[in-house]
Amino acid sequence: MSGSVQLRVFPERCLFDDPLRLEVSGLIPGQEVTLRTELTDEGGEPFTSLGRYRAGSGGELELSRSPALEGGTFTGVEAEGPLWALEPRNGVRRRMMKKDVRSPLIVRFSLHQEPAGAVLSTAVQERSFLGEGVRRIRVREGAVRATLFIPPGPGPFPGIIDLYGTGGGLVEHRASLLANHGFVTMALAFFDYDDLPSHLGGLNLNYFHEALEFLRRHPKVNKQEIGIIGLSKGADLAITMATFLPGIKAVVSISGCNANTMAPLPCDGFVLPCLGLSTEKIKLTETGELDMSEFMDDPMDPAFHECLIPAERSSAAFLLLSGLDDKNWPSSLYSKQFVAHLKEHKKDVESYYYPGAGHLLEPPYFPLCKASNHKLLGMPMLWGGQLRAHAKAQEDAWKRILTFFSKQLKAHSHL
Repeated sequence: MSGSVQLRVFPERCLFDDPLRLEVSGLIPGQEVTLRTELTDEGGEPFTSLGRYRAGSGGELELSRSPALEGGTFTGVEAEGPLWALEPRNGVRRRMMKKDVRSPLIVRFSLHQEPAGAVLSTAVQERSFLGEGVRRIRVREGAVRATLFIPPGPGPFPGIIDLYGTGGGLVEHRASLLANHGFVTMALAFFDYDDLPSHLGGLNLNYFHEALEFLRRHPKVNKQEIGIIGLSKGADLAITMATFLPGIKAVVSISGCNANTMAPLPCDGFVLPCLGLSTEKIKLTETGELDMSEFMDDPMDPAFHECLIPAERSSAAFLLLSGLDDKNWPSSLYSKQFVAHLKEHKKDVESYYYPGAGHLLEPPYFPLCKASNHKLLGMPMLWGGQLRAHAKAQEDAWKRILTFFSKQLKAHSHL
């Protein structure tokens, strides 16, 4: 390893949604090098990205100014490219999940000489999910199965319930990152976890009401400032909660639907039916993935009118985010239908549509997952998304989520 070349990453420890700063010095002016980035997830799957660069006139590289050349996994001036361009080494059907948020993900950078490939310098960065002083508390209260994340300080803080989709289980990574921004967050499991129902058919709105009341009673939570964020099936559950349960001020729907999906939902005194499914519209790609993008029936079909969530009853503000390359279902169409309906009722709603973005819009720098094995289906299915466009959508969506919740929930909180 050369002693004169230095690869430096700033800072050495940060939060996962923090931007990346990488610099190189000591190269020969005009020297071509490859930056290799590696991360191994909890399942042991290695993710890698490659960026090819040419040193500046002073023998330096600074990723915020130096363009990546053709031949790598990303090109152009992309300071965070080494992170968002990470790809699973053993095929595209892999979703990087962080189940244990108590430990950081370790990102390893190495600079290689071209064309021989000798290692010139290395650097390591820890990207964490829990900021200093954030507490993680497991919740097993009544029927509720969840994890609570509490920011440092006296509070009270706004509260946010975080819901994921049909993968089931308990997903904590987004909730833990939100807590670093001054929210008490509850990552809420609702099926296929602990003693909860093993399938979506076992859901009941009473469970979500119990979780909401638990959060509102917590001494660190400002019970007047409650929001919900949901992805996919979690999004229509979030909208349903804001419609039928009291006191929810703000909802973020990511890649969601304007109707109840997948299973009828028993509510207090009635059942919200679910949107119809047309199995004959499922396609199989040449590479063996299920394309479910036309699988759901049209929510605006009069036959499914009762499946629509009557969100005009809600006093919450809504933010809808969707990708135009969503291969799971046409979430942008559902969003436009939802927005048009709410605007007719003069409700507070805003929406953003991202060209080239797929279904799984995660916090910034999570690698794109275009397809993965679906737990319920037992087969790989398409999620969609184009690498750079999806990455930029995640960065923009995260900023909008934080701004939206801060505006809607923090105005009257004593932070």
